Amino acid sequence: MVAGVDHEINNPVNFIHGNVDHVREYGKDLLEVIHLYRRYYPQAVPEIEQRVQEIDLEFLLEDLPKLLTSMQEGTRRIREIVLSLRNFSRLDEAEMKRVNIHEGIDSTLLILQNRLKAKPGFAEIQVVKHYGNLPLIECYAGQLNQVFMNILANAIDAIEEQRFQAMDAGHQKTRGEITVSTQVKNSEWITVTINDDGPGIPEAALAKLFDPFYTTKKVGAGTGLGLSISYQIIVEQHGGQLSCISAPGQGTQFIVDIPVRQGTKV
Repeated sequence: MVAGVDHEINNPVNFIHGNVDHVREYGKDLLEVIHLYRRYYPQAVPEIEQRVQEIDLEFLLEDLPKLLTSMQEGTRRIREIVLSLRNFSRLDEAEMKRVNIHEGIDSTLLILQNRLKAKPGFAEIQVVKHYGNLPLIECYAGQLNQVFMNILANAIDAIEEQRFQAMDAGHQKTRGEITVSTQVKNSEWITVTINDDGPGIPEAALAKLFDPFYTTKKVGAGTGLGLSISYQIIVEQHGGQLSCISAPGQGTQFIVDIPVRQGTKV
């Protein structure tokens, strides 16, 4: 599906994006000609003057450059989203390869951007990034990005749930922050931590967090497979470690330890 979306969207968007520059230059030239006409022929014939009034030429001259800038920004944004989908799925990298982990995290955050935005009654969920100077990591990039997606989506869910609970209790819940940190653990391992300031997880639930079909969400709100699959990807597919530190009222921290090269012992 992602491959089809990538192809069907990227080609026409690139065509439009590339041609906006030409349209901008053509428009600039035409506007300059109009300014010259108005300077040297200030007394237009009645028919032209009537048309100038009908189209509101002053507004058009001011708004056209802004409109073209908005179009270019829009196509640039679409191209970024398509690139993020490609980086997230890593369709061309089904085999284990060395990749930049930060690109995968950034692509995942961009895909989740709509859920992070401010909503009526709630402020935007802030994302703070503390990226270390990581080496390229040997991994299945698409699978690893799915882990980041599962953990980040759960963090957003937790913050949203806490906000709704606060609202139901008559309190205003404006906090909402996710912190993503990466660092070199030692010469052979790196660590990715994802923290949220949500309600936290009770100790009894924490012990079963990575069990298949177990979920702390309301009935119908979760499958209970996201963290289980993430655990399998990190531990079984990559020989890494996935752990969680949390307590009620203290937020939640997921810790992902990944070897730089496969086969490395911790």
